[in-house]
Amino acid sequence: MSLSIYGIDLAKHSFSIHGEDEQGKILIHKTITRSKVLSTFANIPPAIVGMEACGASHYWARELTKLGHTVRIMASKYVTPFRTGAKNDLNDAVAICVAVTRPSTRFVKIKSPDQQAILLLHRARDNWVHERTALLNQLRAMLAEFGIIAPKGRHAIQKAIPEALEDAENQLPDLARAILSDSYEHLLNINKRIADQERCFDMLVSRSHNAQKIMKVAGIGPITATAVIASIGKGEQFDKGRDFAAWLGLVPSQYSTGGKPRLGRITKKGDKYLRTLLVHGARAVISAIGNKTDRLSLWCKNLVERRGFKRAIVALAAKNARIIWSLLSNGTEYQPI
Repeated sequence: MSLSIYGIDLAKHSFSIHGEDEQGKILIHKTITRSKVLSTFANIPPAIVGMEACGASHYWARELTKLGHTVRIMASKYVTPFRTGAKNDLNDAVAICVAVTRPSTRFVKIKSPDQQAILLLHRARDNWVHERTALLNQLRAMLAEFGIIAPKGRHAIQKAIPEALEDAENQLPDLARAILSDSYEHLLNINKRIADQERCFDMLVSRSHNAQKIMKVAGIGPITATAVIASIGKGEQFDKGRDFAAWLGLVPSQYSTGGKPRLGRITKKGDKYLRTLLVHGARAVISAIGNKTDRLSLWCKNLVERRGFKRAIVALAAKNARIIWSLLSNGTEYQPI
């Protein structure tokens, strides 16, 4: 049975809806308030509803699914080519209605509330880490204003600040000491918050068999494991491991024409946060190879010799992404090579 198609342009307070039946006849084309969204779709027979990925899209997707509709979330880049006329909410809804029917459109898997909660934990930790880095740089600059050069590295400067405050001969004014002391206390509070959040990751891993399974892969820790599980679930939205690596932007960009393939740097498309975690994990693995003689270490050493350190890191990150997808999708256990 053919289903009607609806496109909804999400916002905070006003929502634009455009709907067509299987013959292309317009069923609805108007803007409604937030309070009327669910009541409007409750009176619509089961249909395909498309929407752009945004902050509230997963919430509305879950609510509309409860009403019997088939909801499809897509990135805005798939909608833009089908927008005609001026850029406004109703025209966006029309474009979404068209894009949701195209076979080339890729859709975002709807996340559960638990998955979103885990990702909130990741975003909060990432925010605190950025704030800590900025504060450390500020503290180093403050000390430099009075001729005190702090060493590089987080732990080194955290040790240097109390020493500078206790040194009575470094000619730090009382006001400067008070400001540095207050900033240092704030730094300790941030460290505590980050440590608490990292304990939450350990707790989440202890409750997830899939997270424990992918942590057996070299370079994958609790933070990366929980981020992957919360982002892709079991990876059913990808046909193969390379699709997952491509979604993360870990495959070469292509500019080919006339039968001449040209591959460049990695695309850096998709989820930047996950890609960063995988790359940092791969860097840690390759940096600690030393004199190891297992197959993975030998493979990494050979790659570093042939292609260089940074390319080897990206190659290992892409390899880990494909392995993770295989473990989650096929339900198998990791077997070290």
